[in-house]
Amino acid sequence: MRNRYLDLLRAIATVRVVVYHLTGWTALTIVFPAMSVMFALAGSLMAASLDRFGTWAVERRLRRLLPSLWLLTLVIAVPAMLLGGTPFDVHLLLWGFPLVDPEATGWWMAALSHAWYLRDFLWFVLLSPLALPLFRRAPLVAVLIPYAGLVVLELTGVRVVTVVRDLALYGGAWLLGFAHHDGHLRRIPRKRLAGLAAGLALPGIAWVVTHPGPRGYDLNDIPIGNALWSAAFVLVALGCSPMVREHRVLTVLNSRALSIYLWHIPIVVAVTQFGERHELPLTGPVGLTWRLIVVCALLAVALALVGWVEDVAAGRRPALLPGRRLPVPVSPAPAAGLPDADGQVAAARA
Repeated sequence: MRNRYLDLLRAIATVRVVVYHLTGWTALTIVFPAMSVMFALAGSLMAASLDRFGTWAVERRLRRLLPSLWLLTLVIAVPAMLLGGTPFDVHLLLWGFPLVDPEATGWWMAALSHAWYLRDFLWFVLLSPLALPLFRRAPLVAVLIPYAGLVVLELTGVRVVTVVRDLALYGGAWLLGFAHHDGHLRRIPRKRLAGLAAGLALPGIAWVVTHPGPRGYDLNDIPIGNALWSAAFVLVALGCSPMVREHRVLTVLNSRALSIYLWHIPIVVAVTQFGERHELPLTGPVGLTWRLIVVCALLAVALALVGWVEDVAAGRRPALLPGRRLPVPVSPAPAAGLPDADGQVAAARA
């Protein structure tokens, strides 16, 4: 049975990501640490898939992710870069399976800057068949390992590839998703859960306040503060399980979450550059309002044009707007003077 509360969290995270990239409001990273929430939700769903399908769950996850990515990168971005004068390099083909940061040039450097999430997602999916059994042997130790690794990396200043740093930063959230699926969070008493969350949140906020980044208190620039605060948030968010009713908006946002994530950055970049070129206001009430309206309109057009790829990848019937209930077939009324089926059965019995 589908958990509509998880759908609600994913929908809020998706909207929050778009609003953050449009406005740059750093407070949003604290009010709702969307990336950690998204990794935690994905970890819970990945654990469920592994229990149901075994290692084939990896193939199922990749099959749902890659077609939408290929449409944006291999079909559109890479040919556009080549036509724009970028010499062909085999590294461009990494956009088909970006386990490392693929090459991007020109306008696409900004338009594809959000691909790091997909890179990290691929690594978590590939490592999950190994990580889930280890987690179930020692759940607490497994969850603590990424956080401990992140602290060591940050305090020692050791330089590692970006993927390793991100696995340490968001690995704890992914494993908390495992804990949610296995019911560990649900079994923790509410008071103890609140105390545990407070024990993470308070030092997290203290670290953020004493170690501001180049954008102030934006958690994206403060890894240790981000990890601690996000862990507290995920514990509370996934430790609760309120009943959420099905709603068409939730269905649309969840059925198009990947497309929204992939396409919103190119649209935001294009709209912002258009405003700069024509000297339009970009900040303040006027600048934010017109950009929000235009970005939402263009994003709706993009979803109408390419959103169906998510349906095909998920094995659903392609739909312009997901969630429409199919009409229930109704038996035609019997012709005048002719008994219906029930009447015929009754007559036979008589």
